[in-house]
Amino acid sequence: MAKAHPIGILLTNLGTPDAPDAASLRRYLGEFLWDRRVVDLPRPLWWLILNCVILPFRSPKSAALYRKVWTDEGSPLLAISRKQQESLQAALENTDPETFRVELAMRYGNPSIASGMQALANAGCLRVLVLPLYPQYSSSTTASTLDAVAGALKAGRDMPELRLVRNYHEDPAYIAALANSIREDFAKNGHPEKLLFSFHGIPQRFHQTGDPYPDECRATAELLAAKLKLTNDAWMLTFQSRFGREEWMQPYTDKTLESLAGRGVGSVAIACPGFSADCLETLEEIEHENRAVFIDAGGKSYRYITALNDRDDHILALAGIVKQHCCGWLD
Repeated sequence: MAKAHPIGILLTNLGTPDAPDAASLRRYLGEFLWDRRVVDLPRPLWWLILNCVILPFRSPKSAALYRKVWTDEGSPLLAISRKQQESLQAALENTDPETFRVELAMRYGNPSIASGMQALANAGCLRVLVLPLYPQYSSSTTASTLDAVAGALKAGRDMPELRLVRNYHEDPAYIAALANSIREDFAKNGHPEKLLFSFHGIPQRFHQTGDPYPDECRATAELLAAKLKLTNDAWMLTFQSRFGREEWMQPYTDKTLESLAGRGVGSVAIACPGFSADCLETLEEIEHENRAVFIDAGGKSYRYITALNDRDDHILALAGIVKQHCCGWLD
């Protein structure tokens, strides 16, 4: 059964533009920001704001930022995600040869969710596990991914048996991989005065109406701090990447850095446990923009601890999560 019908693993992340130019960013941001899970304003009003204000002005600015982090392999997120796909396939084959077929898909942009699901169907996968690379659940990420999977299946007559990894924010192997990466940085560069765990933010209103994301971020941060044996005053939880004028989850990463420097904290390190792969929000916003915020406010030493990317311990953690969620399928 396993050889004839492999178990499909749809490995997903947020997405990326096809190129670092304004036209590509307009397509990408248009798809991303039109998602009701991301922006829930009334559609007629939001259509006007998005198409007449945001996309014309934000697309060229975002394209310039993407050009700063673009590599010979293309978008950092896509290049790293492909390595994660290949490494996860290899890790699963080491213990269960020919049992799994791993495909990569992005919620927005390419490769699309629809193309990933079709590739799994073409491979004969009658059972599919959707693994969004968001350790902490949010309606704007994990739930939106499931929306796209359901949308991709609407046109077909047949559909696979589906399972979803809702979150893995407390998974011991994931926490251990994060701790390993931070210990390695400390061993090489020394302990900072303050370690920040910076997570992507969401509007405060989302949390107030039921989104558990900030609570899961807090749980991850506390488990990680305990694993590292950090005292309470050695670390902080912050939120980055806010958009628009409404209140987002606080404390904000940039404002916290400014405040720490103003209080005489000379050295900080930042890890981003919610990002499974480095991308614009880590390589540009955290590595460069927030470095400038801290240094300009009087800080002396600032460093970003890279995401887990395709580290061996990260891939093994993901492989363990896959097998855990495939219980009953692995006979």
